[in-house]
Amino acid sequence: MNPVRKIIKKHLKTIEVPADLDSVTTIGKGEADPVDTGMTEIDISAIWESVEDLYKTGVYPGISLCLRRHGRLAINRAIGHSHGNGPLDPPDSRKTLMTTDTPVCQFSASKAITAMVIHLLAERDIIDLNTPVAFYIPEFAANGKQKVTVYDLVSHHGGVPLVPKKSDPEILFDPQAFAQLVCSLKPASAGGKTRAYHAITGGAVLGELVQRVTGRSIRRFLAEEIQKPLGFRYFSYGVKDADIASVATNYDTGPPLVFPFSTLAARALGASWGEVVRVSNEPRFLKTIIPAANLVATADEMSRFFQMMLNGGILDGVRIFSPKTIDTAINPYGKMGIDRTMIIPMRYSAGLMLGADPMGMWGPFSDKAFGHVGFIHILCWADPSRDISVSLQTTGKSLVGSHVSKLVRFLMATGRHCRIEDSALANTQKRFSAPLLVEKAFRNLLL
Repeated sequence: MNPVRKIIKKHLKTIEVPADLDSVTTIGKGEADPVDTGMTEIDISAIWESVEDLYKTGVYPGISLCLRRHGRLAINRAIGHSHGNGPLDPPDSRKTLMTTDTPVCQFSASKAITAMVIHLLAERDIIDLNTPVAFYIPEFAANGKQKVTVYDLVSHHGGVPLVPKKSDPEILFDPQAFAQLVCSLKPASAGGKTRAYHAITGGAVLGELVQRVTGRSIRRFLAEEIQKPLGFRYFSYGVKDADIASVATNYDTGPPLVFPFSTLAARALGASWGEVVRVSNEPRFLKTIIPAANLVATADEMSRFFQMMLNGGILDGVRIFSPKTIDTAINPYGKMGIDRTMIIPMRYSAGLMLGADPMGMWGPFSDKAFGHVGFIHILCWADPSRDISVSLQTTGKSLVGSHVSKLVRFLMATGRHCRIEDSALANTQKRFSAPLLVEKAFRNLLL
């Protein structure tokens, strides 16, 4: 390798992308005939090419994509490696190809699953979403939080979005102690009044809530009530010892973070960007319970879960939620507004990130879409208007860089080639005179 190129590669933390992409591409079983998904070969190729473009940035050592349309598996593919081809991995590292069955840490996409556990408890009348958290966890009332409801907390309006700066990082590995720390905090704002992303704090309290009202850990409850009934192999907070080596390695990639991005990231995550990536690969992180951050699942499992939500709570003949519960979970919590933690416009439901028109988090004309991101570049969502459920899994973690525009391209390609089903909405999209300008505006927003 050219010495100058080698220095640049090391500084930007990117991988070696092979000239032959087919050599690092895996196609899983079960891809349907495009006609049966209401798509064409051109549609499938356009979406997959946008994923290949993501990979060619060198920021993502491994990517997997499961996309279902009309309930059928339209795309079931992966590219790159789950292990052994990171930016700083030795050249002789053992390389393992990424597949759609590779287990991946979902990071914040875990919050969507945790939220649905809470909704399941509400459906069974074990809890009430509009009841104060302190009714179930009395110590949460400390320092003026007695009126914060479960609904407030699960929708990022709980008033305790940040971990205190001087907190011992080791407390993360003691779920009960961490929950007690959050319970003791003085709220930054009155419950329900301020939208501020709870990156790690809300999940800790929700996990404790599940333990208090069911007598089961949230891991056990998830396994018994959702994971096993749906036949998922992983889909749990952490993994068993025997599965640790199978979980895809996360890599800190892209250019170094500088102010103000480094400060914003550390503020939201409670630690530096690189430290979060490093810790996520540690066995203890993959063995503990962190409801907001360490669900491990495959691309296929996440896509199937959101397909179940799209189906009104049922998958393969197994009902998990009632249609009413799904409606409650995806119902918007107010209008779009600036999130005080991330300092960007956000639109939430009780646990999910929502799309918007004419452009939103889930691409163009995605007002009905709902899902969650994980560490910026894991994207899991469903869009009733297009009848799709999507799971994009990535192992590279980078906040800024040219890859962001490629990520937008993927969202735009998915939105464009999975056409809106509703005729009125489709006509609105068709009449929009400048789709490329929408794409450019969205890309600029993310950059």
